[in-house]
Amino acid sequence: MSHLSRRDLLRASGAGLLALTAGGALSACSGSDSANTTGGDGATGTVTVWSWTSAAAALRAVVPAFEKDNPGIKVDVQDVGEPAIWDKITVGLAAGGQGLADVLHIGCDYLPGYLEKFPGGLADLSALGADAHKDKFVQGLWPTVSGKDGHAYALPWEVNPLGFFYRKDLFDKAGLDPDSIATWDDLIAVADRFKAANPGVALLGINKPGTPDVDVNFLQALMQLQGGFYFNLKGDITLSSPQAVKAMTILKRLDEAGLVADSAGDHGWSNLVKDNKVAVAPLAAWAAHYLETKFPDQSGNWRLARPPAVTPGGKRAAIVNSTNLAVAASSPRRVAAWKFVEYALTRPAPMNAMFAAGGVFPALSAAYTDPVFAAPSAFYGGQPVLKTFADLLTEGADATNYSGDYARALKLAGDVQVKVLVKGTDPAAALQDAAKQLAQQTGRPLA
Repeated sequence: MSHLSRRDLLRASGAGLLALTAGGALSACSGSDSANTTGGDGATGTVTVWSWTSAAAALRAVVPAFEKDNPGIKVDVQDVGEPAIWDKITVGLAAGGQGLADVLHIGCDYLPGYLEKFPGGLADLSALGADAHKDKFVQGLWPTVSGKDGHAYALPWEVNPLGFFYRKDLFDKAGLDPDSIATWDDLIAVADRFKAANPGVALLGINKPGTPDVDVNFLQALMQLQGGFYFNLKGDITLSSPQAVKAMTILKRLDEAGLVADSAGDHGWSNLVKDNKVAVAPLAAWAAHYLETKFPDQSGNWRLARPPAVTPGGKRAAIVNSTNLAVAASSPRRVAAWKFVEYALTRPAPMNAMFAAGGVFPALSAAYTDPVFAAPSAFYGGQPVLKTFADLLTEGADATNYSGDYARALKLAGDVQVKVLVKGTDPAAALQDAAKQLAQQTGRPLA
């Protein structure tokens, strides 16, 4: 696959998942515990919020109702752009909170780094009452917003469960029923059958040489299906764990079976899909809308299934990324800022209003009772794809710790993937070397 992410989608289209529903009506990772005050208790005033593109539009959809229910508080949602927002937050935290907005939209891959590198920079939301909402969010998210002290420093907003998008027409030609494919090994076992029925078509598109950039989204998803990642929840290095080796080995076996097409290049993966050269897209929930808008001529050919497990009987649900709302500890309006975060993220109506406005798949479990999540999608042959994702989240996914050293781990994992796919390097040996390098670079222990 090319390096696709929900952030890329938001920058490119500003559109949301709700375009998938029929009729078109509904169409993205330690502080002080007391409120700073400036001439008051911090419970009134204008709360500024930093976000980006359609996520900012989603937040704006909640503002009128919130302001009506909370007189004395105004909300100013600012689209500061992405990736510009990460530099602005980093600079603000490094300056002791100077210049930061009151509410910050932060990805799961950035939040741990902010907590580790700038202790005290984000407000302790547990002290403001966040723990009362702990069980309202889908399993696997609360640990990702918690600090080492167990307190919450953000609330989950968006969640992206992994899906298994497949071309029904190509599977039908091979007489393959995705419901019978319980593991990735099952998929490898039918490689010859699939290729015989679909000459010149691969199952997956992977950027093998990593040009222009290495994409390890699929590799990470295979680890997350097993509850693994580059780090465990303590922050120890697990880059060479059995789960990581198994994930890299599956990728190698898929390639050796002739099921992987090379998607190198700026638009390599999308070109493969456009040319009907790949039959499977193991991507997150945001990709449902991407496929529909990018490849409208393939309407009716795509379907969505539960991802195959990595091991027999293993989990088939994984959260591949998420985003959150945090409050700056330096904010003189921390109480008001928390009121807005709590209002927006802990009630089904505001969460679904944001979903309708910006396509941000809600992390709040109660949101899925809305009829929109059972609505059929014409592009997917009438299948209610949103329900498939909601059902996956109820199965329970494991938490992922990106840590403050995710960027280092990502680079090393990408190097290993290139070695394995291009040079035929042994996955276990390559990952062991990479884990040792990561330990040397970060000072973290090997698990």
